[in-house]
Formats: sequence, C-alpha cells, structure tokens
Amino acid sequence: MTTDEALAPDDLLALDRQVCFALSVAARNVVAVYRPVLEPLGLTHPQYLVMLALWEREPLSVKELSGLLQLDPGTLSPLLKRLEAAGLLRRERDAKDQRNLALALTAKGRAMRAEAETIPAGIVERLGLPVEELMSLHGALTEVIAASQRALSDRRDADAEASVA
Repeated sequence: MTTDEALAPDDLLALDRQVCFALSVAARNVVAVYRPVLEPLGLTHPQYLVMLALWEREPLSVKELSGLLQLDPGTLSPLLKRLEAAGLLRRERDAKDQRNLALALTAKGRAMRAEAETIPAGIVERLGLPVEELMSLHGALTEVIAASQRALSDRRDADAEASVA
C-alpha cells in the first residue's frame, strides 16, 4: 500500500476517524482544563468526581459510589483515603450493614461545595464552546456510554454462555 492509499479519506483505519482516539484525546484534554481550576481546592479530577457524587447523594456506600462513578472499588480506595486524610469525608461502617463502608462528608467537605459551584461555569468559559453544544455533546456521550455498556453486557453474557456449554 502506498502512502497516498494509506491516507485516503475512506481509510477505515485512519487514526483521525477512530471514535476511540477522539474520545481518549478529548478526555485527557478536558481533564487537563479542569486541573488548574481544581488545584486551589486541593482536588484531582477523580477526587472532584467523588465529591460531586457525595454532594448530590450523601451518604453513599463504597459500592454505591463505585456504581455511580463506574470505577472499581479498588480504584476508589486510595482516592477515598486521600479525601479522608484531607478532612473532606469520613469512612464508617454502614449502620444498615456492618460489612459495608459508608461515606459521609465532613463539615469541611460540605463547605467546599460553595467554592466548587463556580467550577462548571469556569470550565465552560475556558472551553469557549456554547453551552448548547456542550449539552448536546453530553447527550451524545451518554448514548455512547449506554451503547458501550450494552455491548459489554452482551459480551459478558455470551462469554458466560460459552463457559457453561
């Protein structure tokens, strides 16, 4: 294959035509835009996501938080330890089920919410895109997430059937 053929606009393997590449680069770049906005709060982007979930739905079990953020509990554990060490949350045994850890915000963690309320508008401003475009993108990404979850679920079901057979 010549170089011209490899760069043909109908090349299905062209890097710039890959959804996975666009999503990966967009995710890295958007997280980088958040970094300087979150630094004054002492939060990383994953920690910010934990705080968003807790500001919205506290108290949460680690399992519930894991489901909301679609992160493995093992990935969450070090984030939660750092947020606890920063005095933003408490990890306690769940009163309803002592086997589970419950997460609750401290007064400092609740107070941080007021500071964080300026973040969304600041990110929109930094990105320089109309809010309508960002909302449309959010809707499209939500559809991609749902489609990928269905595909993964279908794959797990097929693998489970194959292992039983």
